[in-house]
Amino acid sequence: MAFLRSVCAQRTNLVYSCSGSGSLSAGRRQYQSGPNKSAAAAVASSNVCQTSNDEESSYSPKQHQQSLRKRVFQQVLFAPAFNQQQYYQQRGIHTNDTKSQVTATQSLGSDAKSSSGYTSSYRPPPRPKIPENPQRDPLDVSFNDPNAAFKSKTTWELVRAYLVYIICSSEKLVEHNMKLMKVANTILGDKLFTALMKATFYGHFVAGEDQIKIIPTLERLRSFGVKPILDYSVEEDLSQEEAEKREVESSVSSMAPAPAGDEEATLPQYKIDKTFADRRFKVNSARTYFYLNEATCERNMETFIKCLEAVSGATFGTGITAIKLTALGRPQLLLQLSEVIMRTRKYMEDMVGGQGNVLTHHKTIKDLEKYYESLGDNKNVKEFLKNVTSDKEGILHLFPWSGIVDENSQLSDTFRVPDPKTGQMRRLTSQIPHKEEEMFRNMIRRLNTIVKTAAELDVRIMIDAEQTYFQPAISRITLEMMRKYNKDKAIVFNTYQCYLRQAFSEVNTDLEQAKRQNFYFGAKLVRGAYMEQERARAEALGYPDPVNPDFDATTEMYHKTLTECLRRIKILKDNGEDAKKIGIMVASHNEDTVRYAIQKMKEIGISPEDKVICFGQLLGMCDYITFPLGQAGYSAYKYIPYGPVQEVLPYLSRRAQENKGVLKKIQKEKRLLLAEIARRLVRGQLFYKPKGNYVPI
Repeated sequence: MAFLRSVCAQRTNLVYSCSGSGSLSAGRRQYQSGPNKSAAAAVASSNVCQTSNDEESSYSPKQHQQSLRKRVFQQVLFAPAFNQQQYYQQRGIHTNDTKSQVTATQSLGSDAKSSSGYTSSYRPPPRPKIPENPQRDPLDVSFNDPNAAFKSKTTWELVRAYLVYIICSSEKLVEHNMKLMKVANTILGDKLFTALMKATFYGHFVAGEDQIKIIPTLERLRSFGVKPILDYSVEEDLSQEEAEKREVESSVSSMAPAPAGDEEATLPQYKIDKTFADRRFKVNSARTYFYLNEATCERNMETFIKCLEAVSGATFGTGITAIKLTALGRPQLLLQLSEVIMRTRKYMEDMVGGQGNVLTHHKTIKDLEKYYESLGDNKNVKEFLKNVTSDKEGILHLFPWSGIVDENSQLSDTFRVPDPKTGQMRRLTSQIPHKEEEMFRNMIRRLNTIVKTAAELDVRIMIDAEQTYFQPAISRITLEMMRKYNKDKAIVFNTYQCYLRQAFSEVNTDLEQAKRQNFYFGAKLVRGAYMEQERARAEALGYPDPVNPDFDATTEMYHKTLTECLRRIKILKDNGEDAKKIGIMVASHNEDTVRYAIQKMKEIGISPEDKVICFGQLLGMCDYITFPLGQAGYSAYKYIPYGPVQEVLPYLSRRAQENKGVLKKIQKEKRLLLAEIARRLVRGQLFYKPKGNYVPI
């Protein structure tokens, strides 16, 4: 209470009314597009004002005072005038500059405008002083040390984890877990059900309900050498029918198909099929967004920005936020762009007379002129050749791809090529209506806003991989964001799914583009999340299966791709260049892959201190890999979901399903859990309190 009174005294002009401009006070971010607020921000503003007025008119003075204190605490925790020194002293953290204090008279409501177009009073706290000799433990690469795996856990947390894994081992319970949770909620009521979930699945797999309540978890992870990848894991619990309806409606253009001859028939992979419209089909490990409207996408953007603020405030520039592009816009636009990219590749293959991409064929603009020479003095061809771009080595690119992240360019006008037989310009995509062009620009604006905010807060962005029919567009947009923002360090990371046959080729091509266009390259390597769905869809729609034939082939692809990345990092080091030009996350629960990465790092001469290789696993899974790595001085991350109990049930259901599918890993984790519980009982450490003195690399 004394703390709250002190804060209130420092902010004499703190206002909770929505008068004047109607902007949200107390440091809430608002997006402004040009001179006017976006529609979503205006709606949000009016809703908050209405709620506030309704609440105040019905509250008693005592209730109002309690509500006011609660709101003050929530709004000022990371506000610019927050007494950061007091915050750190309470936690025993010493800052680099103990003299730096934020002026106490600064108004919480007077927001500083950022270059991203938002106004915000949020400022991250200063970084703590890092000890000269941080604690480091030897690494057991067999990952069989229960003490190293679980020294960050209380004994109750170990017991809870063991119980959760026992439940995950029951096929019947896991198969019907969502129904069982809903029945339990009905019988127990919200309060008892919430308590039950916090004592079991929610407590094990989720960090907390909001960005305030997760702070103790993030601080404890940090004290044991582990950093967070934050994800707000609230999902809509849609029926299959509703999901299919949304997907079909949002994946079909409002414009009739282009006239015959203007473009070819849609490639099979990019057709909409109702059978696979529910993108959750045969997918356990990945969150799915279904488009509803533009306002929903604005809210998703706001949520991602809150994740950025939360991770920045608690991790001092070492945190990451994961996002999905399908949360920010209409999926039809990603489908169309993906098809354009594949048609462009096919056009280039025809031009060079074989397979492969433009980078490997080293075709120049002169080669392109020669390709069109049979058309003579053609006006269309001349105009097209004017706009063809090339990199520093003269390698041509048919389009200025940077245009897709330019909020002023039009997709329909950009992706047109001369027909090599007639010279007539033909589109590689159907004509896109003005409204849908505007939707695409909105999606790019949202992504730009998120990445700009990440750069300002010193947080990295990992853009998740999705289905193969979206992925060409997602990867191209992500690469352009890298080119735009990764000029001094890696802010944006792309995700590559190594169960795909083209994974090595895609990574190699993107590495080469980063080298030639001189930007920092960031990649998260995963095995993949959509294998069963991808195979079933390919068979049904009649296109080649994009997935590797078996697990061993996927492992070989993963290791081959990782080795190529490490090889290029070594070249940078040997040439005296910045090795951080390439940053790789080994996001794998497979301990053989983790061991392979560690061994290759040693062979090539890459140390953890180079900060170019990191490792990542999900919260509540494979602790026996993550924590020993972090405590041994490797860069280790946990993927941290958070959100209200009732709203993360779909996420919890997926985690249960995923654990059912990896019983071998569960058996090892259960064995190590029992060994650590027994060790504590024997040593009288039943009430052990975790206290780490590690510093993340």
